[in-house]
Amino acid sequence: MNHPIIPIARIGDGDGPSRQRKREAPKGRRIDPQALAEVQALLGAAPRRRDLLIEHLHTIQDRFGCLPAGHLAALAQEMRLAQAEVYEVASFYHHFDVVKEGEAPPAALTVRVCAGLSCEMAGAQALLAKLPALLGREVRVLEAPCVGRCEQAPVAVAGQRAVPQASAEQVLGRVAAGDTREPVPEHVDYAAYRAAGGYALLRDCLAGRHQAEAVIRTLEDAGLRGLGGAGFPLGRKWRIVRAEAGPRLMAVNIDEGEPGTFKDRVYLERDPHRFLEGALVAAWAVGIDAIYIYLRDEYHGCRAMLEAELEALRRDPPAPGMPPIHLRRGAGAYVCGEESAMIESIEGRRGMPRLRPPYVAQVGLFGRPTLEHNFESLHWVREILERGAGWFAGHGRHGRRGLRSFSVSGRVREPGVKLAPAGITVRELIAEYCGGMQEGHAFYGYLPGGASGGILPASLGDVPLDFDTLQPYGCFIGSAAIVVLSNHDSAVAAARNALAFFKDESCGQCTPCRNGTAKALDLIRRPQWNTGLLGELSQVMRDASICGLGQAAPNPVDCVIKYFPHELEGA
Repeated sequence: MNHPIIPIARIGDGDGPSRQRKREAPKGRRIDPQALAEVQALLGAAPRRRDLLIEHLHTIQDRFGCLPAGHLAALAQEMRLAQAEVYEVASFYHHFDVVKEGEAPPAALTVRVCAGLSCEMAGAQALLAKLPALLGREVRVLEAPCVGRCEQAPVAVAGQRAVPQASAEQVLGRVAAGDTREPVPEHVDYAAYRAAGGYALLRDCLAGRHQAEAVIRTLEDAGLRGLGGAGFPLGRKWRIVRAEAGPRLMAVNIDEGEPGTFKDRVYLERDPHRFLEGALVAAWAVGIDAIYIYLRDEYHGCRAMLEAELEALRRDPPAPGMPPIHLRRGAGAYVCGEESAMIESIEGRRGMPRLRPPYVAQVGLFGRPTLEHNFESLHWVREILERGAGWFAGHGRHGRRGLRSFSVSGRVREPGVKLAPAGITVRELIAEYCGGMQEGHAFYGYLPGGASGGILPASLGDVPLDFDTLQPYGCFIGSAAIVVLSNHDSAVAAARNALAFFKDESCGQCTPCRNGTAKALDLIRRPQWNTGLLGELSQVMRDASICGLGQAAPNPVDCVIKYFPHELEGA
């Protein structure tokens, strides 16, 4: 950017000539030519659009292992953005390491140890305590929020490589061998998916052999709801966005940051084209012009796989008339699982939730009506349309309809994703799908919806697990992340773990959440809980927080007070 050079007159002592001083450069950091050349080379011919800012930050971080101040300034100039705009985005996300002028860069390799509840129960803190001395000063060891592999607890991530059921010796072995890149998971690739009948449904839709109204009605009859947490009926959402004026866009949420949740990763790494076909059928039915997929940064192997499969789909499309599909990479921010925060992130900004109305179905991505969906919701579209609404709705227990994918972790023998009837109870789930409790452990309690879904005692283990069944108990199913506690665990400790997570993940936009999570954590870390003050704080957070993070953060604390008072009496 060129600025005029403005002469500034200085008055002498009265009889000397006036002197002029010129500002040689604009205010702010000067651009280092070498940093600029390196940024230009890294970006190559990639567009310098604002919505690609986070992608370009990842490119620099991947190359240098951090974001040096000089390279941030160079990127700002290259993208014609203010340096403050670039810095505020880079410093917002956990996975970006901003290195200020004069600071030493971080170690060349970072090992992150998951501190989520399931990993904490499996010994993550002991692993964190042991690794720094074992790995030495050349490796940085960090405590990380949930990395989406709760069934493999405890989990460490060496570079980009996840180490399941990690011991300190296993992590050391990965580091010593330089084995720090996540492999591409074995999956049904494009050719195999097509050979097994994949994309035939999409071809029939695009060829006019199906009508959009009939497709939407089938999904409504099946009772398919959003499976990311909110549970909004899928068919109704399609109708709402379809009624808006075009152009319309779609945003697919695979951020999956809720502690205890990993179902989307498991389905994605096995059969990526099933959800892609569901997304393309939705795009046809609703009239979508472009699809944006937002994938959490921790899923490195899935990202490499998805990039390759999307390229195969582009090279040999199953039918003409498909909208473009763009893959965007998250950068470590739980709040971006909230739909409007995800949209802000896709646009290259800090992931801060928007005030509503307007809703994203009306004014969403790039200001256009947006169909926002969780990954698993789209995963079921093809099978329901091929097998009929009755097939999906015919499953269920205790008066509920449909199937649910439960992410089960904690003190069970066989953790993992369990496809079970909607309305199954946690006791039935543990006994029939998880091989029972671990040896020497008795069922004590459970989190029915991840860290934000509350905590229930074993005495309420016969409540049907589904949308709308847990609210009377102060809980919700959310993304169906079930964390099972045993008699060796403490609900108080679980609540402290959850609140520490919410405090760190608050975007800081609104005071009730920003200050409320910090204050609540301080109060529950004390030996004696001030339950009256916690109750007042909980109500303020629920009533005044902008998004679901602050509104749901008090759930674990409220449940401990209500259902586990004996733990507080003994504190």
